[in-house]
Amino acid sequence: MEECIFCKVVKKEIPAKIVYEDDNLLALDDIAPKAPVHVLIVPKIHIATIKELKPENKNLIGEIFLIASKIAAQKGISESGYRILVNKGKDAGQTIDHLHFHVLGGHTLPFA
Repeated sequence: MEECIFCKVVKKEIPAKIVYEDDNLLALDDIAPKAPVHVLIVPKIHIATIKELKPENKNLIGEIFLIASKIAAQKGISESGYRILVNKGKDAGQTIDHLHFHVLGGHTLPFA
C-alpha cells in the first residue's frame, strides 16, 4: 500500500510549514485554510481514523489537546477562541486516511 500524504510529510518527503514537532506529533499550517488560523496536528504513527484508536493511544490523544492549546497561544488565538476538530470518514469530510486534528480560529467561526 502506498503511504499517505501525512506519512510522507512526517518523513519530510513532502515540504510543509511545520509549526510544532516532537517525537510523537507534527503540526503544520493547512495548505487550504478554512480560517485565518488553520493548523493540522498529525500523529507520527499511522492511524487511519479515530475508529482505529486503541487504549494504548490514550496518552497520544491527550498530548494532541495539550499541543493544540500551545499552538493556539503561539498563533494568538488562545484568548479569542478556537475550535479543535476531527473528522471520521468521507461523509464527515475526512479526505486523508490518517488521523489528524484541525485547530481553527482567527475569526468568529460558524456554529458546527
